[in-house]
Amino acid sequence: MKIAEIIALLESIAPPSLQESYDNAGLLTGDPGWKCTGALCTLDATEEVVKEAIQRGCNLVVAHHPIIFGGLKKITGRNYVEKTIITAIKNDIAIYAIHTNLDNVITGVNGMMADKLGLVNRKILSPKEATLRKLYTFVPVDQVEQVRAALFEAGGGDIGNYDECSFGVEGTGTFKGGEGTNPFVGQPGERHYEKELKIEVIFPAYLQTALVRALRTAHPYEEVAYDIVNVTNTHPGIGSGLVGELPQPVPETAFLMQIKQAFGLTVIRHTALLGRPVKKVAVSGGAGSFLVSKALAAGADIYITGDMKYHEFFDANGRLIIADIGHFESEQFTIDLLAGVLQEKFPTFAVLKTALKTNPVHYFV
Repeated sequence: MKIAEIIALLESIAPPSLQESYDNAGLLTGDPGWKCTGALCTLDATEEVVKEAIQRGCNLVVAHHPIIFGGLKKITGRNYVEKTIITAIKNDIAIYAIHTNLDNVITGVNGMMADKLGLVNRKILSPKEATLRKLYTFVPVDQVEQVRAALFEAGGGDIGNYDECSFGVEGTGTFKGGEGTNPFVGQPGERHYEKELKIEVIFPAYLQTALVRALRTAHPYEEVAYDIVNVTNTHPGIGSGLVGELPQPVPETAFLMQIKQAFGLTVIRHTALLGRPVKKVAVSGGAGSFLVSKALAAGADIYITGDMKYHEFFDANGRLIIADIGHFESEQFTIDLLAGVLQEKFPTFAVLKTALKTNPVHYFV
């Protein structure tokens, strides 16, 4: 198996186009054409993790956090980033990062947090804009079902919990083939009238190439007429953070204890308790201060994230509890998520989880 096959799977669940503009997800070292000897899943691709991969026979490290964020002007080993890159390159270790693109899908990092807390009725906390497009195409009535099926198979027509959604309206199309054409119906040089159905399907923007390819393959015409337009609707499964509900309301202190147990915590930094049960819960893995206002707008009783600064706790404004459980702690189960995805698709392939705890923050208790 080649590294490119693993990358293709990972990018099918978290397309690179969903990453934030500041991010640097993707293949950071190595060659996608290399034969993969094993994949080691980790939160951070440190030098110690790269050495672990070498020792355990893996030439691919799949990390959540990119080891390279900005441009490197020198690689002399003067810091942990440069040391990691040098060790990886010298030993032919590929490093692949799947970061904010995995944060921005509902089944990603935040989905794992929700799983650990048993949240139901989940929704994206802050839907990402400009993620949906609509395709219009025109098909002879006898070939409508084959084209429609191909578009659905390629990922078109999903709206919330519904799939295979489309709209069709019948009309008459005209065309005249030029010299050297071989039209599906009609004769070259003569105007032809054909009963056609206009099909409309909505789709995630990152699937455009696949959708157009499927359309061209299934459509009977030599020249396929289609339009693609941006729509302002938001995709229910793409965006930052997640909000859900507990099956039953839980007292505040009992829920804080539940968080400690679920995430293996020694301490939780939080705002003042409000004296009311917790029912609606918002979460965001990593540094999530930018979503406090969204958690408030969603009516959350508590917002669980990491890396909150002192003054940012005031943003709770006595309306919800902000619980800072730590950056690493909130994302730690991403390792299980990545390993699970790879093991399910490649059950006979060596997929390992790091034995190292890469959290740079320690607590004295």
